[in-house]
Amino acid sequence: MKPLAVSIGEPAGIGPEIIGKAWTSRHKEKLPPFFVLGSVALLKQLLPDIAMEKIVRPEDCDNIFPAALPVLDIPAVGDVTPGKPIEDTAAMVIRALDMAAELFFGGRISGLVTAPIQKSVLYQAGFDCPGHTEYLAQLCANHTGAPQTAVMMLACDELRVVPLTIHVPLANVPALITEELLEETCRKINSALQADFGLSQPRIAVAGLNPHAGEDGGLGREEIDIIAPAIKTLQDEGLNVFGPLAADTMFHDLARTTYDVALCMYHDQALIPIKTLDFDGGVNVTLGLPLIRTSPDHGTALNIAGQGKANPKSLIKAIQMAHEMSLQRGLK
Repeated sequence: MKPLAVSIGEPAGIGPEIIGKAWTSRHKEKLPPFFVLGSVALLKQLLPDIAMEKIVRPEDCDNIFPAALPVLDIPAVGDVTPGKPIEDTAAMVIRALDMAAELFFGGRISGLVTAPIQKSVLYQAGFDCPGHTEYLAQLCANHTGAPQTAVMMLACDELRVVPLTIHVPLANVPALITEELLEETCRKINSALQADFGLSQPRIAVAGLNPHAGEDGGLGREEIDIIAPAIKTLQDEGLNVFGPLAADTMFHDLARTTYDVALCMYHDQALIPIKTLDFDGGVNVTLGLPLIRTSPDHGTALNIAGQGKANPKSLIKAIQMAHEMSLQRGLK
């Protein structure tokens, strides 16, 4: 089985710590072999108690992983102090993502798990994408020669959610909701849940935008004019899509048994329920790209970096999920 790659992310954040803790729990959590893309020197500085070994190719991972954390070295300049990101390490962070795409499309890794990045530091170094997902889509487009768009899904054992709109002001959300966006997003969700999660006919529940899903137009017309027509188009194509549903009744225990994923209209509508159900164990999954990519559903947590307080559960879940997805795709 090809190993997974884990990108180092922001070295001044909690990424190195949770990577070290994940490797330490490899037997207990039955983790598949993985290696880190990042600076050996920095990781040894930040994780002095973790057995570590430099590798020169992914194929060396299997033999090293049981006894030491394998690291495919990407040299970095600058000394890192936990909690204090510096621009000097940005080139290494970006190179880790570039190398992961090269290795995946070269058939040498089964997928990528990304530790959190500090986007403000990357922007200073010339990084011109809103975040990880958009940059990875760009890399996939470069490797395939075809345009790539991705969908962000958040998943835990109890729930999967997709926000239709993500990091935009709430006041801008209604104008961004279109039939075309809804239809394209649902098609991507449907295909990805079939290919990566083994669901032959995924059940996609669509939330309304307004309270009570608009209450027949009394509280807003987006459900009548945009969301319902898009759902009808998708149903006519054979997709198991239904709604629009009142968001306040979609996430209790019984309601969650009726669907495989909830498509929500805006960021908090999706993230509040999943973070309430499993704050430490949620996984960010990128759907719709050739490259399998998962990530912890949290940021760099600079305020606790280097203090030994970081919880590795989300990263562990992300590694397990990426492995399961690669098995589902048959990437051996």
